[in-house]
Amino acid sequence: MNIVRLREKPDLKQAAANWFHEKWGIPLEAYLESMDECLAGYAPVPQWYIVMQQERIIAGLGVIENDFHDRKDLAPNVCAVYVEEDWRCRGIAGEMLDFVCRDMEALGISTLYLVTDHTSFYERYGWEFLCMVQGDGEPDMTRMYIHRHLIS
Repeated sequence: MNIVRLREKPDLKQAAANWFHEKWGIPLEAYLESMDECLAGYAPVPQWYIVMQQERIIAGLGVIENDFHDRKDLAPNVCAVYVEEDWRCRGIAGEMLDFVCRDMEALGISTLYLVTDHTSFYERYGWEFLCMVQGDGEPDMTRMYIHRHLIS
C-alpha cells in the first residue's frame, strides 16, 4: 500500500479522476479541473491523494476550498474520503487522514475541515465536531469537523 500525492504523479490524474467520479458521482470534469489546478502548483489547495495497491486505486481523498456547504469561511475542506469495501477496517482511512494533515501542514495549512454524516468515525483520528452546516441544495444539516495542527 502506497499513499501517492497526485502532484508527484501527474500521470495518474485521469485514473484518479475516473475513480473519484465513480465513487461520488460528481462530474468527471469537476475532478479533472480541480486536479489540473493542483498540478499547476500555484497554491497549496486543491490537493489530491490516492492509495495504491500495486496498480489499483484502493482509497483516496482530496483537499479543496469548500465541500459544497454554506460555511465558506471554514476552509479548506478534506473531501471525497473513500476506501474500497474490500480494504476497509485496516486503518487505511486513518493513515490517509494523518498523511494529509501532515502534508498540508508542510504546505503551511494547519487547520482542516471536513463535512460528513458519520458520527464517531473521525474522532478516533483526532478530528473534533465543530458545528452543523447546510449542504448546497440539501434539506438536512450535516456535521462539520475540524482538525488543528500546530505548525512548528
